[in-house]
Amino acid sequence: MLDSVINNKDFTQLMQKHMQELIIHFFEKEQNFGILCKIEDARFEPSLPEDIVSEFRPLTLFFLAGYTFETAHIQEDSLIFEAGFGAENFGSLVRVPLVSIMQIIVDETPVMINLATYQPEEKPKKISNPKGIKDSMASFLSNPENSKFVKDKK
Repeated sequence: MLDSVINNKDFTQLMQKHMQELIIHFFEKEQNFGILCKIEDARFEPSLPEDIVSEFRPLTLFFLAGYTFETAHIQEDSLIFEAGFGAENFGSLVRVPLVSIMQIIVDETPVMINLATYQPEEKPKKISNPKGIKDSMASFLSNPENSKFVKDKK
């Protein structure tokens, strides 16, 4: 029974909407908070050095306070913020999809828990085949009648 709820697309969208509303509320109230998220879904720009990435656990806690909180915003169903990592405070822009946030935490207490596990199917990627284009062009040019359609490059 629980699986049919947490794997449901509508339930996931509802959880995402509630997380977004709660985070916006915290922004408006200037309330620092933490997020416990699936690190596999987080993106870093620029990419973090391997020695830093290797320290992350599958569920990683980010605390948004100070500069990190000031830079935080929601864009395209993701929470985005700047943070420093490691001993050298390596700066990176972090993008976490809202549905990948498992908990929102204030003062070490979870104020929201996301149980949604629905994962939308990825759209098939368009596969580029440059060799196919070359083969097609070679086939086209092999017919002497088609040469009149090709501009002479001089």
